[in-house]
Formats: sequence, C-alpha cells, structure tokens
Amino acid sequence: MLRAIVAGAAMVAASATLMVSPVTFANDVKLPSSLTFTAYDTGSSGFNIAVAVGKMMKEKYNSSVRVLPAGNDVARLAPLRAGRAIASAMGTGSYFAQEGVFEFGVKEWGPQPVQLMLSTVDCNGLSVGIANDLGVKDLKDFKGKRLGFVVGSPALNQNALAIIAFAGLTKNDVKIVEFASYGAMWKGLINNDVDGAFASTISGQAKEAETSPRGVMWPPMPASDKAGWERVQKIGPFFKPHTVTCGASIKDKPIEMGTYPYPLFVAYGTEPADKIYPIVKAMIDGYDSYKDDVPGAVGLGVKQQTMKWVVPFHPGTVKALKEVGHWTDEDQSHNDALLKRQEVLGSAWQAYVKTSPPDDKFAEGWAVARKEALAKANLPDAFN
Repeated sequence: MLRAIVAGAAMVAASATLMVSPVTFANDVKLPSSLTFTAYDTGSSGFNIAVAVGKMMKEKYNSSVRVLPAGNDVARLAPLRAGRAIASAMGTGSYFAQEGVFEFGVKEWGPQPVQLMLSTVDCNGLSVGIANDLGVKDLKDFKGKRLGFVVGSPALNQNALAIIAFAGLTKNDVKIVEFASYGAMWKGLINNDVDGAFASTISGQAKEAETSPRGVMWPPMPASDKAGWERVQKIGPFFKPHTVTCGASIKDKPIEMGTYPYPLFVAYGTEPADKIYPIVKAMIDGYDSYKDDVPGAVGLGVKQQTMKWVVPFHPGTVKALKEVGHWTDEDQSHNDALLKRQEVLGSAWQAYVKTSPPDDKFAEGWAVARKEALAKANLPDAFN
C-alpha cells in the first residue's frame, strides 16, 4: 500500500512538472517549460539525437528537455509508465513492449500501449559489430565467438540473434556474455571481454571501438541472399536490407546490411493527443535547426518516416502529419489495424491476469493466452 501511495504521489508530481504553464514561440507551438525524455546510454545515437532535439526545443521554444540515459528497455519505459517522462528514444524494444513478450511478458509489465511520435532511418545501419582483430570476414566466421547480451534489453538481444541468423547461426552456436547495460557491453568489446555486440554504426560506442586497438567491422548481409534475409526476418520482422554509407569503420565502400527505424520516439497511447501533438509539431517545424547537429538526426524528416511499421502512430502525431500533408488513407488503415492489435493484446492481458495464475507459471501461461487471443482475432504472431 505504501509503495502504491508513493508511486501515485510521484506520478502526480511528474504530471505537475509536465503540465506547467506552456510557453508559445515559433508557429504558435505550445510546449511545457520542461520535458523529460529517456534514451539509451550516453553516447548512443538515440541519446545524441534526443539531446539535439532537446537543444532545438530550448532555443526555439524555451522548453528545457532532460534526457535520462537508461541501460535497457525496461528502464527506458518505466519513467513513461510512471508519468515521470513523456517520451523515449527507443529501438525495437517498443515493439516487444507492445507485444508483451520477453522482459515485458512478466507479471509486472504485460503489453504496453506504446505509440510512435517520429522515427529515423538514415545512412547508418544496425547490426552486430565484431572486433576486427578476430579476422572475421563473414557472419559464418562468428561461430563459437562471444556475443554480447544486455540484461533486461530484449531488443538488443533478439536483434543480435536475428543478425547472426543470416548465416544460419543460433544462440547455441555462440557464447553469450551478459552485461548490465549497452555501454558496458561495448566497453566489454574494447576490453576483450566479448567479440561482438549489437549497435548502430553511428553510435558513440561503435566509434570508440573503431579507434581502439581491437577495431570494429560490420559483416556484409547482401540483399541478394534471400534465404539469409528470410532467417533474419523470422526473428526480427522489423529488419530490412539497407545500403549503409556512414558510421564507424565504414570508409569509401558502402556495406549491405540491415536496418530499421532507430531511434523511434515513442509515447504512451494513454497520453492525450493535445499533449503529444505540440511535441511532434515542434520536431517537424524545428527540423532544420537540429538535422545536421548529430549523425542520424536528418532521418527524423517527415519524408523519411517509415509509415507502415509494426507499432502505430500516436493520434497526436497523426494530427501533425496530416497538417503537413503526409498522411494517406492507406496509412490510416494500417494504423487502425495496429491500434486494434494493441486493444486485443491489452484485453487478453486483463483477462489473463484475472485468472490469478501462479507466479511460477505466469509467463508460460501468458504466452499461451497471448497466442490464443491473436489467433482468435486472426492477427499474425511473430513469436509462435
């Protein structure tokens, strides 16, 4: 009871912070005087882009943005769920949170109604960076090597498994080494505690590894290898082939590898549209002020948006995109289907929790209930 009271008080306090008198500046956008975002660790491309957006909001709208670094997906979403932050610069953890799987398939979490604000796809790639001193040329050469995992971060871990699946490798073909955070994992690669780790090619950690004695390389994943890509997308349906031209250890020759929108700025669907709309509108209107500040930020442009991803857009974002003429009937149909999916998952969770399943069988029972609910609604499930 005491914990609930404290949590409630914290949520009220956070709400009071976020609902302070708004200030009006360019294009009549109204933002609170302070906002809180979460992101991956300091130095990650998600963190850097969030800081660049925050700098623009301070200069253009006099709204101070605090960016909280967090080492895993659970830690990134917890402040949003508690009302202490309004948005998070996430990766595919947003998809796993929506689906209520992995670390979100436990009693304390369940499916989360996370929804998109804006996302970025740029010249960078997202893959497993491998220490260059190993002499690895292709992913198949990574068999038997040490692969980094981050505790509490299904996005990083599943993404790494999706990448090595390109070469037909599984978790059983590598040696998993767990770390407490994304930053610690990449320090581990530099310090020879692990041989490969998932990242964006433009992250600060990857660039640090590039200049270290071990160096870093990115194994090619040619789009022409249809079987390889089928294996990747079976684990990570959000990955797509991409020609990468920027990032650590990528010089004059582009590399074919994978990508997906990252970072994805997300908010909870429970946040009112009139709270999310001005933030997204400010990101759109202020784009020219931050797009060249850090690598990857240019991908936040309206025309670069991935319109049909696996997580729906927030109604506040839809309003902002409609205003700039970047929303079609097809986009609406796709978004409505994803919102319906979130409703199905949320209802299934509520029904399952009411059965009071035992703690030691909770996750196992939820996996069954989730699968049955999606099948009944005739919705696809990538986690069979």
